Amino acid sequence: MNSAFQVTPIPAFDDNYIWALHDERAAVIVDPGDAAPVIDFLQERRLSLAAILVTHHHADHIGGIDALCRAHPAPWFAPEDERIANAPRRVRDGERIRLPHFDIEMTVIAVPGHTRTHVAYHGAGMLFCGDTLFAAGCGRLFEGTAQQMHASLSAFARLPDDTRVYCAHEYTLSNIRFARAAEPDNAALIRFEAAARAQRENGVPTLPTTIGQEKAINPFMRAGEPGVIASASAHAGRTLTDPVSVLAEIREWKNHF
Repeated sequence: MNSAFQVTPIPAFDDNYIWALHDERAAVIVDPGDAAPVIDFLQERRLSLAAILVTHHHADHIGGIDALCRAHPAPWFAPEDERIANAPRRVRDGERIRLPHFDIEMTVIAVPGHTRTHVAYHGAGMLFCGDTLFAAGCGRLFEGTAQQMHASLSAFARLPDDTRVYCAHEYTLSNIRFARAAEPDNAALIRFEAAARAQRENGVPTLPTTIGQEKAINPFMRAGEPGVIASASAHAGRTLTDPVSVLAEIREWKNHF
């Protein structure tokens, strides 16, 4: 196994990160919504394209695949979804895939909620989670239910706390603003906010985060905590008692925050 790799964010659009797992010779690219910055990245570093991982069908995650593969033909992996055309390799929940060149094994985790066929890739201490989990937040429920999102985030919560979480958007500061409203007395969140603000002021990404960090600060992963339950109940105007109802309430609250 090649242990001498790093993971670098390639900025795209307004706030996307296309993640590149790479060494000095090759790269695996995650969710290339735009081909141009990825092609530039590969050319500048003289890297070959080993593979592409896709988490879900949204255009800002798959829009660059065709052009990228024309410039750098490579295998790519995607969930079973007719909206992702021509994927040479479809992946399913629990499947293990091995990344070409790097010989890193990744486990596919089905994480419906943001979309109905969303998947994440976990291995070697890394989680590429697309738009399911963000630093201090989670994805909108475009196609799935609060119950599905709760189950997906609970699956992430069972991963080791030191798992590095590579989210697909730099939403951290806006997510923190809402998280402070949802759990205002969370001391870990207050500390995280100060660090994240300093990072952004210095032009540094706030990502990756970690599973342990998110379990400490993310209201969507803390829907069973008393402070989050109290805030959700106050916003709903009724007593909420189970984490799924709490998550549903705070997700709708966040949509209009």
